[in-house]
Amino acid sequence: MNFRKNALEILQETSRTFFIPISRLPEGLQEAVASAYLCMRAIDEIEDHPDLDNALKTRLLTIISLELQSAGDDFTADHLTRALADYRHLLPEVSYRVGEWALLAPSSISPRIWDATAAMADRMAYWAAINWQVQTEADLDRYTFSVAGAVGLMLSDLWAWYDGTRTDRYQAIGFGRGLQAVNILRNHREDMTRGVNFFPDGWSAEDVHAYARRNLSLADAYAAALPKGPALDFCQIPLMLAHATLDSLMRGEEKLSRSTVIALIEQITAASRPVPAAAAEVSMER
Repeated sequence: MNFRKNALEILQETSRTFFIPISRLPEGLQEAVASAYLCMRAIDEIEDHPDLDNALKTRLLTIISLELQSAGDDFTADHLTRALADYRHLLPEVSYRVGEWALLAPSSISPRIWDATAAMADRMAYWAAINWQVQTEADLDRYTFSVAGAVGLMLSDLWAWYDGTRTDRYQAIGFGRGLQAVNILRNHREDMTRGVNFFPDGWSAEDVHAYARRNLSLADAYAAALPKGPALDFCQIPLMLAHATLDSLMRGEEKLSRSTVIALIEQITAASRPVPAAAAEVSMER
């Protein structure tokens, strides 16, 4: 229980956006989704780390992928802790403790999370090695699948594992891609300062906006088809915030105001338990 509480605390520190829907999930599913999010946040922090060069990012991501690919029923957090020991001073806590997050989910589903994290780390290593060169819409599709569309597929697996909920897998990819496209728009200026441009050649912000809208329409369909229950409860919050963030960006605003976020969350959670106060400072995050 103490480890679960600590994991949720780290989750809240790294992403209040996803802390809210994860904190509302039932026991078992909560640990599984938290495990998946923290594992992927761990590798995402390496991909985005401002002080690591691309070669080291590629090496670290490959180490994590290979360790997870070799995991079996004797897997412990020490496997990854030892593998990353030489780089501990360079990594944020959420990344260095990735082995712990991998063991947070129930054992009946944790290998699926290891598989998804290993695959994503491999893909991130590839993108780091080529300095995230996105030149065409196909490249953008590949990148958004690598870091987000595949997450939508994994979430669909978690819903099915937990209570048999079935989903449209193509729409699941759109769910992930849509959220990531919003983040690309939101973080464009910051990405450009580190020499990374996720806009395909010749694309404007309006083009990426349209790309995000196309994928969010799939995300809307994905959520609309979900039965009442934890999967729908989880998806509603990030999806609503993604739409609202996209609208605010098109108005020239950098992010949603705190009051707007609170109002949006209250619309969804009015009939449920209160959202933790600290979570109300949410803004869309990568």
